Amino acid sequence: MTLMMNTRRIIGQGLAALLTTLLLAQPLFAQQRILLDKVIAIVDSDVVLQSELLDRLNEIRATAARDGRPLPPENQLREEILESLIIENIQLQFAERNSIRFDDDTINRVLTSMAAESGLQFQDYVAALESQGVYLRTREQVRKQLTMQELQRGAVNSRIHITEQEIDNFLNSEMGQAIISPDYLIDHILVPVEETDTQEIRAAKLAFASDMVAKLEEGVSVAETRTDALRAGTFAIDGTNFAWRKLDQLPSLFATAVEPLAIKEVAGPIEAGNGYHIIQLRDKRGGAEQLVNQTNVRHILLTPNEIRDEQQTEELIHELRRRIVEDGEDFAAIARQNSDDAGSVVGGGDLDWVSEGGMPIEMEAVIDRLEIGELSEPFRTQSGWHIAEVLDRRQTDLSQQYTRSQAYNTLRNRKFDLELQNWLIEIREEAFVEFID
Repeated sequence: MTLMMNTRRIIGQGLAALLTTLLLAQPLFAQQRILLDKVIAIVDSDVVLQSELLDRLNEIRATAARDGRPLPPENQLREEILESLIIENIQLQFAERNSIRFDDDTINRVLTSMAAESGLQFQDYVAALESQGVYLRTREQVRKQLTMQELQRGAVNSRIHITEQEIDNFLNSEMGQAIISPDYLIDHILVPVEETDTQEIRAAKLAFASDMVAKLEEGVSVAETRTDALRAGTFAIDGTNFAWRKLDQLPSLFATAVEPLAIKEVAGPIEAGNGYHIIQLRDKRGGAEQLVNQTNVRHILLTPNEIRDEQQTEELIHELRRRIVEDGEDFAAIARQNSDDAGSVVGGGDLDWVSEGGMPIEMEAVIDRLEIGELSEPFRTQSGWHIAEVLDRRQTDLSQQYTRSQAYNTLRNRKFDLELQNWLIEIREEAFVEFID
């Protein structure tokens, strides 16, 4: 151990000396940046720079000021931030040694999701970041976060062991009984109301929402209803993807309305401060017998990116479908060569058995209309352009599997945070760290 520590010290001092030499070789006009980029800590075979500390300090100050949160004394804050940077640095070195890397396409997909959450298209979101001078830094922060999350997932999950007896004990507990309670999958449409809206506009929006409720009650799907409303352009519509939730995880306004609903039944328009809400109970699971409709489906996903715009992506997905249908090329081979879905590309686009409600609503609406063995026309979701094929369908009782899976995940999540902290303490203690005055 002493030999290892001495070796790390020599390597670290060499890095510091090399960086200092490079900084001193800069022109005189760069003196300010030189001072900012002073080495303040050697961490194994890497270093932490003063500029990193100042950048992080400024970010935390700005966030605290925006949220109205108090900060600890200056010296304590600097020490805590420096320690955080050191632990990040150690993890990134671990990740590098284990070849954990994320390519630009993956970063672009994350940024696309971030853009959607901000209500922007990818290009507009990038332009906004560039105008603030933080585009490259944001990309690097996303890359670092993904890298550390993947490293932590692999390192910590291998330390967690959950026995069947632990699962049994948990399911017999009060908390376990709560987990067995039903989950609800709802579709949601919101017609927003502004404070400046007149009574006439509010009445028109209520009528607009009521028309959508009538369509849903006639059997028109939520996806089609949303699409028709968007095309009409009468008023803006919005909605929240709640995924599977228990009643106490839903807003109280929705929980009260959802509990008595039968599957496919609709409630609304429900008036709230932000507008008129429409909800439909798409599915319900949990309790005793739990029969679930499942579809074995495979797909190819193409996502617009920096080198392929929306039109080029749409043209390419049509070309891939033509090659499969007309030229007889193998679906799986084309998926492996072209699909942007990292989770299914290795399996030739095969998503395996997907339970009802397990796909984006726009995708599920297309899949539901396909016969077994039928290849869809190209269609668009928030993720990009798809073609999909249904391989088979079945109905499965997943009640026991589902409840035990929920119990396992709950126990794993409980243990994960504790094991993560233990692992971080261990790698920090094992690392060579030297502070530079």
